[in-house]
Amino acid sequence: MVSIRPDEISAILKQQIADYDKSVSVSNVGTVLQIGDGIARVYGLEQVMAGELVQFEDGTEGIALNLEDDNVGAVLMGEGRGIQEGSTVKATGKIAAVPVGDAMLGRVVNSLGQPIDGKGEIATTETRLIESMAPGIIQRKSVHEPMQTGITAIDAMIPIGRGQRELIIGDRGTGKTALIVDTFINQKGTGGGDPNNPNQVICIYVAVGQKQSTVKAVVEKLEAAGAMPYCIVVSAPASTDAAMQFLSCSCGAAMGERLRDEGRHVVIAYDDLYKQALAYRQTMLLKQTSKHRVVR
Repeated sequence: MVSIRPDEISAILKQQIADYDKSVSVSNVGTVLQIGDGIARVYGLEQVMAGELVQFEDGTEGIALNLEDDNVGAVLMGEGRGIQEGSTVKATGKIAAVPVGDAMLGRVVNSLGQPIDGKGEIATTETRLIESMAPGIIQRKSVHEPMQTGITAIDAMIPIGRGQRELIIGDRGTGKTALIVDTFINQKGTGGGDPNNPNQVICIYVAVGQKQSTVKAVVEKLEAAGAMPYCIVVSAPASTDAAMQFLSCSCGAAMGERLRDEGRHVVIAYDDLYKQALAYRQTMLLKQTSKHRVVR
């Protein structure tokens, strides 16, 4: 039998007291009540914020949109095939954001800013909220500088300025996407195609509800013309969920706003907003239908 002296016991106790960590970790965890059609109804997330990212048990992320008295409606940012009724959901404490910065240039990403072009991870740690406050009227500068599309007929008849919104309307197959691509390629002359040149106009193409082959063809044209180094392509094809499609425009805008805050010029094209509106309507209707089923 080994005897321990009192001074040794005292030393051990003092060491344990010195190493005692009294920090408390509090997690906001809920339970899935209902799941289907890319919408999850969650109970128990009492401290969740509107637009906050939540993480499901299988690793799928979602965004909390509907904050009801007894449940929270979240849209899934992925397939979520491993989510079932009774699965746990954890609030991350972070509002939905996308990676931004110069590292995004020349890349093809999804609605969450994740690379899908097979060129590896994007080396950036800077993020920006998907929904952020727009500058007030006083902070905005009037449209005073033109932007050329490179098509003489359009530039001669339709004055387009930097900071201006322009709607491209036409029937199917009339060349709306071709006009966007030609405009992007023409911006190479503003800074020689060098993304580090402060005069270079950065181009962002947001493809909503398009076929993947169409997006690939656009990327190939930009690469062939040497325009891809100063372009960002955000792809939310028709095969993705409606939530990913309607959020893609906000994600593309967030990437452009980051460059705008640096004083750089950015032209962004949404192709097309009609499909984005349909995806938004589908998501909102699914949320309301899910809500009624839970109440009943």
